[in-house]
Amino acid sequence: MRTIVSRLIRFKSSFAQTRFVSASYSGGGRYLSTDSNKIDEPFNVEEAETVHVPPPPTEKLLVLGGNGFVGSHVCKEALDRGLYVSSLSRSGKSSLQESWASRVTWHQGNLLSSDSLKDALDGVTSVISCVGGFGSNSYMYKINGTANINAIRAASEKAGVKRFVYISAADFGLANYLLSGYYEGKRAAETELLTRFAYGGIVLRPGFIYGTRSVGSMKIPLGVFGSPMEMVLQQAKPLNQLPLVGPLFTPPVNVESVAKVAVRAATDPVFPPGIVDVHGIQRYSQQKSR
Repeated sequence: MRTIVSRLIRFKSSFAQTRFVSASYSGGGRYLSTDSNKIDEPFNVEEAETVHVPPPPTEKLLVLGGNGFVGSHVCKEALDRGLYVSSLSRSGKSSLQESWASRVTWHQGNLLSSDSLKDALDGVTSVISCVGGFGSNSYMYKINGTANINAIRAASEKAGVKRFVYISAADFGLANYLLSGYYEGKRAAETELLTRFAYGGIVLRPGFIYGTRSVGSMKIPLGVFGSPMEMVLQQAKPLNQLPLVGPLFTPPVNVESVAKVAVRAATDPVFPPGIVDVHGIQRYSQQKSR
């Protein structure tokens, strides 16, 4: 009899422990007390308000010739991408009365002088050169060639600069001979860039660049005929292969497309180095930015 009573006591004790453990937590996250008739209420935890603050820019872009037609669009595109942007040009601060211009750090300098880039390159991680011009053959070689070569060399000697994008120009067949100083200067700068920045040098070769140009207080809408020409000549790509006249069928390209690809090439570490022709610019501009 004692043995039976002893076993009953042990059985009740074991059953009570099992009941306590199994009831201590329910799937709904509510805690149960040891008293089977009480249910503890869950703790109310209030979430702190999340404030979304954009991180400070970690990349600093230097735009050479940021006052010009292409350069100003490059500056605006880079600012829209959240980059810290500075620009160097002979005139210094932009005369454009647009809100984005006040967010650019403007430097005045001449790329034909080796000292012009010293301060402008401080903290810079990438460079885009939009420097170019027309005139006599000797002048065109200096502006399109020598000035850019000086910039490329200075940037390559600066430890922080990883990528350099140069806005060059597509070949136009016979026009290359008529504007020999222009094209010889461009090609010399391209060679220097691809030598100095073997893994981070990108050359963009657009044809005619259209968009709205600001000349003083007057705006010239080049897109009126540039846009339809682009649409037509995009379909005539095989004509580019014709001898002598083939390059004349190179399609125009929108200045915003050039700016978009230039900024991407300057900041995207997986953008391939080398030469990008007008068809490549059109293709990259249609891709979603990283």
